[in-house]
Amino acid sequence: MTEFRTEHDTMGEVQVPSSALYGAQTQRAIDNFSISQLRLPPHFIVAVAHIKKAAAQANVELGLLDTKIAQAIISASETIIAGNHSDQFPVDVFQTGSGTSTNMNVNEVIARLASEAAGHSVHANDHVNMSQSSNDTIPSAIHISAALTFEKDLLPALENLHTSLLGKAEQLHEIVKTGRTHLMDAMPLTLGQEIGGWASQIESNYVRLQTALPQLFQLAQGGTAVGTGVNAHKEFAELFAKKLSENTELPFTPAPNFFAVMSAQDTAVAISGQLKTLAVSLMKIANDLRWMNSGPLAGIAEISLHALQPGSSIMPGKVNPVIPEAVCMVCAQVIGNDVSIGVAGQSGNFQLNVMLPLIAYNLLQSIELLSNASNQLADNAVATFTVNQDNLEKTLSRNPILVTALNSVIGYEKAAAVAKKAYKDGRAIIDVAEEDTELSREQLTQFLNPKTLTGQE
Repeated sequence: MTEFRTEHDTMGEVQVPSSALYGAQTQRAIDNFSISQLRLPPHFIVAVAHIKKAAAQANVELGLLDTKIAQAIISASETIIAGNHSDQFPVDVFQTGSGTSTNMNVNEVIARLASEAAGHSVHANDHVNMSQSSNDTIPSAIHISAALTFEKDLLPALENLHTSLLGKAEQLHEIVKTGRTHLMDAMPLTLGQEIGGWASQIESNYVRLQTALPQLFQLAQGGTAVGTGVNAHKEFAELFAKKLSENTELPFTPAPNFFAVMSAQDTAVAISGQLKTLAVSLMKIANDLRWMNSGPLAGIAEISLHALQPGSSIMPGKVNPVIPEAVCMVCAQVIGNDVSIGVAGQSGNFQLNVMLPLIAYNLLQSIELLSNASNQLADNAVATFTVNQDNLEKTLSRNPILVTALNSVIGYEKAAAVAKKAYKDGRAIIDVAEEDTELSREQLTQFLNPKTLTGQE
């Protein structure tokens, strides 16, 4: 049987589990928002705790907060930043649109921990939430959590994938294969050129995401309720950003205009758009790998992805391209998240966006999924696949599109006739061209050399 204690807030008394660190407002949120099993991710809670720590540091330096209380708040915040008490943040993602319930959840947990450490009462609103409002704290936490996960997870994952792709491109730079456009045979290229194109896609995504970081470093903190900074010291915003920057080693600053970053979530929408672009790039690469691996007999079978697990519960010996498939599902989720964030971004009514928890959840989920998927694709697909050289050479030698190289010598129509005949008879282009043109075998060998056609010789 769960034991309860009585807590109170401005609306009256509430029964809270005796073991809970949170108080009345969190319990009200638990009771009111039993909508899903989704909770704001740990990265977000850590970001809110960073805000509480930096706010206490700023407030004590400004002479607004008792030193002992401030230190207790700082210490309590640090335990949450370290990953402790994660079970004490049970509020549903689908809650009040400002995220007030989550802000108060963190305030109450820190207040209780700080009260125990200080030996006297630390108030969730008066002390932990001093100089703050949920209306500037939650938008700031979205930026902080996204910036931290960018630096810690996503950018390193993209560096890993880019390095893996460049290494594979260099390894396979001399292996020539049949190109494909419209899923049909086209002029040849090397595997190095193909994979190098993938690497360039990832590099471009990396640059775009890095370019967006300065906007994440601009915070709403200091705007308090509606952007005017009511109940906050005029020096609070600058000092807060300075303390937070020291704590996180990231260059946070007050936003140039609090009204803009509190009433709208344009930065989150823009970042989500860049994440969607990355998802589209990863899906292209993953699907190319799936097609190239298809077979082993009735497909393209240019490469063999490393076998990771049995592929069927009924067909023995079947092995599937599980990592590219998982990556494609991640990309579909991220694209869906972007739609949700775009819709939520439109909910900036007057002075506050009222879909902040949804934006936070989807944005951080997209960053986490893309980080993990990029590492999986790099380590368990790109780095480990092998090339089926015989299959590449067999299809390349019979590729009728090689005749394109003869256009300038025998003309488009004659070249088309040679290609059709070679395809119909199942013969090599060079053999048919030797019969049906005046070019010598030596000349044809030079014109139709696949390696020459890739532009690498």
